Amino acid sequence: MPIIDAILDDFFWRALLGGLGVALVAGPLGCFVVWRRMAYFGDTLAHSALLGIALSFLISVPLNVGVIITCVVLAIALVLLSRSHTLATDTLLGILAHSALAIGLVTLSFMPDVRVDLTGLLFGDLLAMSRDDLLWIYGGALLILLLLVVLWRSLLMSTIHEELARVEGIPVERLRLVLMLMFSLVIAVAMKIVGVLLITALLIIPAATARRLARSPEHMTLLAVMFGFVAVGGGLTLSWHLDTPAGPSVVVTAFSVFLLIYGGARQTQV
Repeated sequence: MPIIDAILDDFFWRALLGGLGVALVAGPLGCFVVWRRMAYFGDTLAHSALLGIALSFLISVPLNVGVIITCVVLAIALVLLSRSHTLATDTLLGILAHSALAIGLVTLSFMPDVRVDLTGLLFGDLLAMSRDDLLWIYGGALLILLLLVVLWRSLLMSTIHEELARVEGIPVERLRLVLMLMFSLVIAVAMKIVGVLLITALLIIPAATARRLARSPEHMTLLAVMFGFVAVGGGLTLSWHLDTPAGPSVVVTAFSVFLLIYGGARQTQV
């Protein structure tokens, strides 16, 4: 259709569609990050994305595939290592996060023939969104939303009270791995939006903002998606008019909304 082709040929509209697609799934998943207090875990997976990029060049696969593989392997390794109770979970997360980032950078340095835009990977390059990126984003979003619809009750139960969920026969460990897989997929597709270092912010800030106003888990999820949409739209507008980096501008907008909501709620209480 001519109208759709015209929209997809415009880099700003491609950026907006890509950002909205990521916000659509970052909202509900971000709620689980906030509920489960997994912020540092999300940060660890995001840092490992750079190692996934290096892996992609080594085995000649698409960047998104390499990132997903690396994030899933790291998540499984974290689960296995945390069972030994040799080190605290936050210590393991810190070791894996910074080690994966450093190994990725060192590996890329040994590939002189490979041209990598590190600034774009670390901080996002939303305005360089392509049609293939949109297919990845909305394909991944559809898969994640279907999984969330099917597993919503079990995920929510295991989040609220893990022991009670075990008693009721809910496969808690399996659900944790599925959740990690969804995080990995979001990080792979969101890397183009806000970059490796800012992905966790897009997951956490809209969800944390929504928590202040939410009346139920489902309401919080919808609000988180809405605040994500506002962050993407506002960030792109800011970038367009002030010539600021698009990815960081999205995060700054999300943070501004967070301050506005929490500041307004505090004044209301007073």
